[in-house]
Amino acid sequence: MAREKDDTIASRISRVLAERIIRGEIAPDTRLRQDHIAEEFGASHVPVREAFRLLEAQGLAMSQPRRGVRVASFDLAQVREVAEMRAALEGLALKHAAQHLTPAILADAEEATRQGDAAADVHAWEEANRRFHRLILAPCRMTRLLAAIDDLHAVSARFLFSAWQSGWERRTDHDHRAILAALRHGRAEEAASILQKHVQWIGKTPVRTPAGATRDVFVIVG
Repeated sequence: MAREKDDTIASRISRVLAERIIRGEIAPDTRLRQDHIAEEFGASHVPVREAFRLLEAQGLAMSQPRRGVRVASFDLAQVREVAEMRAALEGLALKHAAQHLTPAILADAEEATRQGDAAADVHAWEEANRRFHRLILAPCRMTRLLAAIDDLHAVSARFLFSAWQSGWERRTDHDHRAILAALRHGRAEEAASILQKHVQWIGKTPVRTPAGATRDVFVIVG
């Protein structure tokens, strides 16, 4: 029973920490201090260590000799990998989903695009953008494929939030509208091609580190 309770606490701790990491509230390379986290959650060190292992399994943390457990950093190669994976999987999903898309679904996706264009901050934009992609891909009815895509969107969100904690500028998503236009005219292959190019666009922005230095962060804006 005690073991099951520790597992439950560990899952809760890892879930909260994962959300903070993904949202950019804990910066890459930040040390995760076991004592502080145990105190915050009113837990012993056992579930905290298990939570750290869960974060490592998700690629969100890494244990380093003499440096402790830290939030995992990412580089351009990792961003490109996620972009290419998203392009391949989302293109496949859309080809299977296209025949099941209804005018109502496409109207909802267009509304999600409008909400993204009007978003005042990066979190609102990411939510609307993810909703657009989910709406046009979910009708593929391939649960494992959609779960993999959801995981990749979570990783993309982490890249995005690490880059834009402030200074977000509103943007008009012409690619989303081109995808919808192709789908409405029954051109599924064209829509998939636009989508694949769309999610492979990588932007770069300078950010200030906790130490006061500046580094370039690469993100998928799609």
